[in-house]
Amino acid sequence: MRQLIIIGAILCSIILIIPTMLVLAFKGDAQEQTVNSAVVQTSNVTNTEEGSIGVPEDLSVAVFRTKSNVIEEVDFEDYIVGVVSSEMPADFSLEALKAQALTARTFIIRHMLNPLDTNIPEGAIVLDTVIHQVYQNEDELRKKWGKDYERRHSKILEAVQSTRGQVITYEGEPITATFFSTSNGYTENSEDYWPNEIPYLRSVESPWDTQSPRYVAEKVISTQQFTNALGVQLPNDGTVGEITARTDSGRVATVNISGKSFTGREIREALDLDSSDFRWKRNGDNVVIETRGWGHGVGMSQYGANGLAKEGKSYQEIIQHYYQGVQISSVEPFMTALAD
Repeated sequence: MRQLIIIGAILCSIILIIPTMLVLAFKGDAQEQTVNSAVVQTSNVTNTEEGSIGVPEDLSVAVFRTKSNVIEEVDFEDYIVGVVSSEMPADFSLEALKAQALTARTFIIRHMLNPLDTNIPEGAIVLDTVIHQVYQNEDELRKKWGKDYERRHSKILEAVQSTRGQVITYEGEPITATFFSTSNGYTENSEDYWPNEIPYLRSVESPWDTQSPRYVAEKVISTQQFTNALGVQLPNDGTVGEITARTDSGRVATVNISGKSFTGREIREALDLDSSDFRWKRNGDNVVIETRGWGHGVGMSQYGANGLAKEGKSYQEIIQHYYQGVQISSVEPFMTALAD
């Protein structure tokens, strides 16, 4: 599974890195940490299903563990298990978990083929945070899940094995498989949150998200915190500011506060809001902000995926709904490219 995100100038040239994910704005300093010289070898190699496409036994993912400052070499498919276990609730429907496994595998394959990050510690390929994908190993998951570990792990393992050897492609290339927790009823066009228009990241309906506990949230911020975070003075008429435009999905595109313009994304990140679909009002010395949805809104909604699965949709149908015009393809040619 879900939450965060540093974007900056990198996005202008490599929009496809940050998405992964996610869900909340990243608040860590992992990129400034130094790497412990130890490299931890982790392998719990999963079994392949009969007829599935194998993954080279020596293929691993070098994950920088931001809390321990070590690089952990993780078996490729075990990495997918650790990501799905961390990014989506294990109690979600199996088909939703399969869709999450497919997005996780697609992301890491694309990233390994095009490792464009500039601030990853030497020797690592990804971080274990939402800057890439959240990853936890077996020990961490056993601690988190306790006596429920075997049941949850078994279910996620089934989801990963069921999609083994598969990735999502568009015009023959692995996609940027962005996902997030909860929509406001629609997903967002890529260019309405990031600079680039990506043909398969189009706004689609996602009405199932009302079942999410984070579908609606409220945040109360003092007027002093508000003005300090945005560098503005609030209007004298008791209002907050004018929402001047919304995107196709209903999220805030632009606002004007005392003559200063912001994008909805800038407001969301500066105030650490769940979503860029918000409404606000003054209440004495506070600003009360109501949000709908949780996350950037681009790509697959996790609660939407679970809703589709509950309606009997397959993981293939879930993927086709949230990523327009894509195919589910064999990972084999991309594995071959990595081996070259």
